[in-house]
Amino acid sequence: MKRADLPIFFCLCLFFLSACSTGDRREGHLHVRLNVNPTTLDPAHIVDVTGGIIAAKLFNGLVRLDESLEIIPDLAESWDISPDRTVYTFHLRRGVTFSNNREVTASDFKYSFERILDPAGKSPNTWVLDKIAGADEYLKGKAGSVAGIEALDAYTVRLRLAKPFSPFLNLLTMTAAYVLPQEEVGKRGNDFSAHPVGTGPFILTEWKHNNRLVLERYEGYYDKKAKLKGIVYRIVPEDLTAVVEFELGNLDVISIPASEFRRFRESAKWKDLISSMPGINTYYLGFHCGRPPFNEPKARKAVSLAIDREKILATYYENRGRPAAGPVPDLLRRWASPEPMPYDREAAKKMIRETGLQGRPLWFYVTADQEVIDIAEIIQDYLEKAGLIVRIKQLEWSAYKAAINNGEADMFWISWWADYPDPENFLFPLFHSSNHGPGGNRTRYTNKTVDFLIEAGQMALNIPGSAKSYERAEKIIVEEAPWVFFWHKTDFTLRQPFVRNYKIYPIYSIDKGLEVSF
Repeated sequence: MKRADLPIFFCLCLFFLSACSTGDRREGHLHVRLNVNPTTLDPAHIVDVTGGIIAAKLFNGLVRLDESLEIIPDLAESWDISPDRTVYTFHLRRGVTFSNNREVTASDFKYSFERILDPAGKSPNTWVLDKIAGADEYLKGKAGSVAGIEALDAYTVRLRLAKPFSPFLNLLTMTAAYVLPQEEVGKRGNDFSAHPVGTGPFILTEWKHNNRLVLERYEGYYDKKAKLKGIVYRIVPEDLTAVVEFELGNLDVISIPASEFRRFRESAKWKDLISSMPGINTYYLGFHCGRPPFNEPKARKAVSLAIDREKILATYYENRGRPAAGPVPDLLRRWASPEPMPYDREAAKKMIRETGLQGRPLWFYVTADQEVIDIAEIIQDYLEKAGLIVRIKQLEWSAYKAAINNGEADMFWISWWADYPDPENFLFPLFHSSNHGPGGNRTRYTNKTVDFLIEAGQMALNIPGSAKSYERAEKIIVEEAPWVFFWHKTDFTLRQPFVRNYKIYPIYSIDKGLEVSF
């Protein structure tokens, strides 16, 4: 399309979208864009941010994070920790109900936690709770229950760990630690994902796949009620469509696409309606380290040397983030930053020849999101100029995630967002050899020394002790380059003038949707 045709095309989009979309507005509901359809809303299987954002409004756990990233009470009003930090006793609030009006008791937590660990359930989130004593035997089918999970009475839950685990309370703020009603899971089976029942401030009332999800306020919520009547999540994959819908007033909040960032930032109408938050995330190009050609660190380093990440961040990405030196975000790192891989095309060419990468087609998997496609094409250009053949394969989100979990791609573009504010969250799921595939280690990276160091950090009883181990682990990871480390994204969202008290939170699970109003 010629540049001169774009205004006409934009106006046509406005006309047709206006005709088609205005009837979708629901009074008192916040209309929010999602660019992908959630894969699942079953806490046992959620591993993506999209699912986690919605699940946070449908469910609760024992504890949660506040805006300062401190752990505060949720369904447990208080708790006690033994001196050796292996026994955690939680005292539940009384009178909290699921949205089916049944009261939550300690046995619901025992059921929900054992469901995560049940080998028959094939949850990718077993790592969240496998530190509990007896979890290993249960996972292997050698025990009928988890010894370390006890309902002492209707309102007391005791969790006993096999050994100290420093971020354990943080893990309990995660999606996988939400409580579910056994009778509803039993009634729905696999369909529970589409008809979830929880204790959260909202209830899912409609899910038209690849179209929209509708949440309605739960009037029986134990805490203060949401100010909104509900939330409509509209699935809008195309950035241009989302922007047009927003400017028509059919969406109330959008993340600002890269292509529109400058326009909105410089607009007198919109610039004061932009919210931002330095993200606790890492964007990266991952390699399949379990097979040729990227089972060799030298091949991975060659690709890393071939890409000018700082230039991409400064130009295309318009400095909407901070450069990543390694996997751990700068906001969580408690040690000196590792030395990042420089940009050196000539060195990359030499290493490409030495490793035999030249002339070998490399499959680069990406989602169909336009911003991702743009970045992928920029990366492709850099790599081809260094002598590589790169073929981009676009997939919708569910198919993409399945493909990289199954190890189909040679390279893939993705990000990891903090589930809880601890460096361990960017090391254990992503690089420990026990988490290959859906567990988070999609590169199939394996290094026993790194495994040992991560485990040592997990068992440390103080922050300096864990930081020392994590620093050594991150240094090895950077040297062996299972990722090309790009940036830590700063989130920018745009809201309509009538939206009040809208915030961006550093971790998605914090946002319960309680404060937003019109």
